Amino acid sequence: MRELTGWLLGSDPALRWQVERDLVLAPEGVWRATRALVGVEGFGARLLALQGEDGMWAGGAFFPAGFDGVGVGQPWTATTWSLTSLREWGVEASRLEGTVGLLAANARWEYEGRAYWEGEVDCCINSWTLANGVWLGAPVDGIAQWFVDHQLGDGGWNCEWVEGSVRSSFHSTLNSLKGLWAYEVATGGTDAVKGARERGEEYLLERGLIRRLSTGEVVGDFVGEFRSPFRWGYSVLNALDYFRGVGRKDPRMEKAVSVVRAARQDDGTWLQFGRHPGEVWFEVDVEAGEPSKWLTFFALRVLGWWGS
Repeated sequence: MRELTGWLLGSDPALRWQVERDLVLAPEGVWRATRALVGVEGFGARLLALQGEDGMWAGGAFFPAGFDGVGVGQPWTATTWSLTSLREWGVEASRLEGTVGLLAANARWEYEGRAYWEGEVDCCINSWTLANGVWLGAPVDGIAQWFVDHQLGDGGWNCEWVEGSVRSSFHSTLNSLKGLWAYEVATGGTDAVKGARERGEEYLLERGLIRRLSTGEVVGDFVGEFRSPFRWGYSVLNALDYFRGVGRKDPRMEKAVSVVRAARQDDGTWLQFGRHPGEVWFEVDVEAGEPSKWLTFFALRVLGWWGS
């Protein structure tokens, strides 16, 4: 374990401070000092330097300016994805001073041209905007209420509701929950938001994080395909790390935990299943089939929490 921990500590500050805090249990002063480096070196500093004078990345809200839909995969270079990465890496909001106002003035969603901080119609996009908004101090209460108003009858969410879908999606529901939890942590939330989040959690728990409620069959191969960065994609590792963050253990998670355990390699690492395809500013994790520091960290953190 000591060799594995040393391997993880030899990472970019964006990951290293989290290893120090959650696996090594280093003193707060140690991991906070490492976290402060994220905005001035490594991945965080590189991405911050790519922000345009208009406050955006790649000139677009969700897609790069001029994106025509041609190519392999979703581009990951535009504003929403860039902000989400910076937040998840632990960059201090003060490093983005003025960004809230710049985006309010300059950024519009590609769908219907809505103002950036008013949110979109896609629940996944709204989730990232909600979490990024409370991190930066933007006025996003309306987006939080949007989730209450657009929760489906089965308790979850689906980004395709606008096309008429009335059945929730594992992917959309997990992403929605992450945004709602970030909002609650930052603001205390409202009873309505908390209730919506708890119903959304129950949607996943009723299904053991892994199977269809109707047939009991595994909902899809994606549940055991661990990809880093997580992006929009559901997996049991992604879901379990969410429940770890909110501090909710439930015996219905046991099968999902066993999937994570089973993916561990003989050397104690977890392998990259494959990065989500699409244009990036720069890569932050390994190619498919290689041991991933990020996935190994998330898996060790989840299993440590589960066994504690």
